[in-house]
Amino acid sequence: MENVNIKINGQSYSVPANYTVLEAAHSVNIDIPTLCYLKDASQTGACRMCVVEVSNARALQAACVYPVSEGLEITTNSKRVRDARKVTLELILSEHDRKCLTCIRNQNCELQKLAEEFGIRDIPFEGTRVEHEIDDLSPSIVRDNNKCVLCRRCVNVCKNVQTVAVIDTMNRGIKTEVGTAFGKSLSEVDCVNCGQCITACPVGALHEKDNTEDVWNAINDPDKYVIVQTAPAVRAGLGEEFGYPIGTPVTGKMAAALHRMGFDKVFDTDTSADLTIMEEGTELLERIQSGGVLPMITSCSPGWIKFCEHNFPDFIPNLSSCKSPHEMFGAILKSYYAEKNGIDPSKMVVVSVMPCVAKKFEAQREELGGKYPDVDIVISTRELARMIKQHGINFTALPDEKFDNPFGVDTGAGVIFGATGGVMEAALRTVVEILDGKPLEKLDFEAVRGTEGIKEAALTVGGKEVKVAIAHGLGNARKLLNNIREGKANYTFIEIMACPGGCVTGGGQPIVPSKCRMDIDLRAERAKALYEEDKTSTVRQSHLNPDIDMLYKEFLEKPGSHKAHELLHTHYIERPKY
Repeated sequence: MENVNIKINGQSYSVPANYTVLEAAHSVNIDIPTLCYLKDASQTGACRMCVVEVSNARALQAACVYPVSEGLEITTNSKRVRDARKVTLELILSEHDRKCLTCIRNQNCELQKLAEEFGIRDIPFEGTRVEHEIDDLSPSIVRDNNKCVLCRRCVNVCKNVQTVAVIDTMNRGIKTEVGTAFGKSLSEVDCVNCGQCITACPVGALHEKDNTEDVWNAINDPDKYVIVQTAPAVRAGLGEEFGYPIGTPVTGKMAAALHRMGFDKVFDTDTSADLTIMEEGTELLERIQSGGVLPMITSCSPGWIKFCEHNFPDFIPNLSSCKSPHEMFGAILKSYYAEKNGIDPSKMVVVSVMPCVAKKFEAQREELGGKYPDVDIVISTRELARMIKQHGINFTALPDEKFDNPFGVDTGAGVIFGATGGVMEAALRTVVEILDGKPLEKLDFEAVRGTEGIKEAALTVGGKEVKVAIAHGLGNARKLLNNIREGKANYTFIEIMACPGGCVTGGGQPIVPSKCRMDIDLRAERAKALYEEDKTSTVRQSHLNPDIDMLYKEFLEKPGSHKAHELLHTHYIERPKY
């Protein structure tokens, strides 16, 4: 890429010709405030916080959308610029619901941070406040337009990245608001509950449905036996809530904190990720050998499943019938574990700590569970962090502790489930070895790793070529499935995750400010934590997990058995497009 020569605040720089003024300034460590900008997701110039003076325009220009050009001179810190930004901020605040102390984003709010940086001590304007009804009918997401700053980041993520497009701006002038068609609740439209809108929102206008009080009530009920399980990606994000650098694994401290919170047992969902591979791998082998529906597509991501049900119902037969790992674990806990330990399953409460707010919706699906739901309560990584703080636990001072037994053994294959490509790699480590009839010489399948939106790989397995594909983010899933529909691509096995980057950047993970996201690829940094844990694992293949072997010998008989299908498999339904 060729460069252009520009001046910023009187200093000369050479920057790539395809940069915006914001990117150019950022590349030379000059800070320009933003609110509506979100790298790779939202560049609209809507908020006007990033305005600058440029040499070829009389009016101030939005740096996030204004392109650099040869000889351009830019001023980012003049009195005119500072005054304009401060007035804009005051106008935004004049219409904002400023109940900061009770807001879920208190101390992690980009608007609050800007107010601090600009020294806002009073609001000279009286805004036209409109009282909006809070939409809290979704099991996953709460929408509070009283706190919305109309930055449109949520709209752009939902529409352009995820291609779900259930929210948009409507009306004009002071009546402008973000909403759904016909003013419906998110629970009434084809929202997939992925929560990417939450992690995009700079303020508290969108947040997860809080279920922490349900967990506290269960723990404090002497009649309940409360089990908690944590998904692989949680360990890669939780530490950020306690000041650790992005991508720091805190597995041992997380287990220690959960032990101190009063749960009766603390388990790792990685164990049932191994169980999922055994069932899913068996299902794939049966489809390959018996001429079943191919490509088979993974079913671990509930946001992807609901997206498929609404938008690609013709692919429902392609979905693996396997439940997601935490649902499988819930089913095993309320059957095998309850029976073995003399626990009444009606008094057992299974709590899942997930990086994904769509799991809250999933846990309520009628298709999951039998006499009792497999999972009773789902909380996000952020909710767990709040509970740890409420309990007065000094997280950073905790020792590393292990998960409880039985099911205390996990594998590297289970750990990497949290990164895009991880489910595929875990499955290949088992399926390829079984089909080839000999141990794998190398367990790392590099071809399915990385953050490229759609990845493909061709492998020779059992003397035959097998083509696989991985897509993360629903916009990429849409592209991939349309290519298959149109006959442009053909695969045997496909992994799809609803969230860009997979579970490590799920809608329930810690929220990172837009400035930080300009410098750090969250997807890659958090995934590194999982791959490092995989690398140091004693066992790295699901079929070698002794706890899973025990489970089949004592209870399930074999992968794909009648009992396994009763407990661990499900079905999916076509849903209308609204």
